[in-house]
Amino acid sequence: MIEMSGLILDWPLPAGVNAFISTREGGFSLPPYGSNNFGLHVGDEPLAVEKNRAQLCESLGLLKTPQWLEQIHGVKVVNAKADGLVRTADGSYCDQPGQACLVMTADCLPILLCDKKGSQVAALHCGWRSLAKGICARGLQKFTGNPGDVIAYLGPAIAQPNFEVGVDVLEAFFKGARSHEHREQMSQAFISAHRPLHFFADIYALARAELNSLGVSAIYGGGLCTYADANQFYSYRRDKTTGRMASLIWLE
Repeated sequence: MIEMSGLILDWPLPAGVNAFISTREGGFSLPPYGSNNFGLHVGDEPLAVEKNRAQLCESLGLLKTPQWLEQIHGVKVVNAKADGLVRTADGSYCDQPGQACLVMTADCLPILLCDKKGSQVAALHCGWRSLAKGICARGLQKFTGNPGDVIAYLGPAIAQPNFEVGVDVLEAFFKGARSHEHREQMSQAFISAHRPLHFFADIYALARAELNSLGVSAIYGGGLCTYADANQFYSYRRDKTTGRMASLIWLE
């Protein structure tokens, strides 16, 4: 079995649950997609992408095709299946062994979820639109049991110093506030930028606020920046034409 470069994920995964987040290193794609791009929709040579995807499965010992998604910054979360179909959604859920849930990102926040029993998993693609619209709630609705029994991992995303947004983004999140505490936690995720009615947004803090408001307290990860670390990560905001990393989780 070959080995693929990926992040070291520090979170208390239950026995029988595996997770992996790729970096941009170790693949077959040429610049500007160099080198481990998994996105077929970004203009990269399809053969190189397919080789990257095949290497991913071989490296991780995946016998079933991961659930690849056509991500549209919405809130739909589908059941992951190994039928080879690409489903239009921004998240997938699975309670069956061997079937990986997978999302692709290049600044947006990937969130990996599993229950503490190690019997259910999900992967969510969280741009600010999906996060504000409630994709975390939609993902948690797939789980049987209490949200307090779910563990979350926040993968690499654009960090606050490089994520300037307009007032529309702030208003979109505040519109979805579930409580005074939720609103207060979200307000701390925005600091004023130099331009009027612009802010630097902390997508990690916004995700924690969202998950906390839904009853999830076991939250790990965060703190990386796809924009700042060009050696490890793709960043759409930095490069525009670029590849996509993969974040996936599955049951043995």
